[in-house]
Amino acid sequence: METVKLFEKRDVPVDWEYDGEADTLYISFGAPKPATGVDVGEGVIVRYDEKAREVVGLTIVGVGRRLEEYVRKGS
Repeated sequence: METVKLFEKRDVPVDWEYDGEADTLYISFGAPKPATGVDVGEGVIVRYDEKAREVVGLTIVGVGRRLEEYVRKGS
């Protein structure tokens, strides 16, 4: 089984964008580029560059809802 490169590049900028209407957080490692989305469950999608065999980003659905639930549980 071949390995997948994950967070190997230390000098790559991390960029993010939050879409409040969709309650979705998009995180890119380096400049955004075409990638395959792999749903790993619970609203988390890993963006994977098949040619480079590396993770290039994450999409997290329901971030605001998750934070509200966490705060409610902690109160």
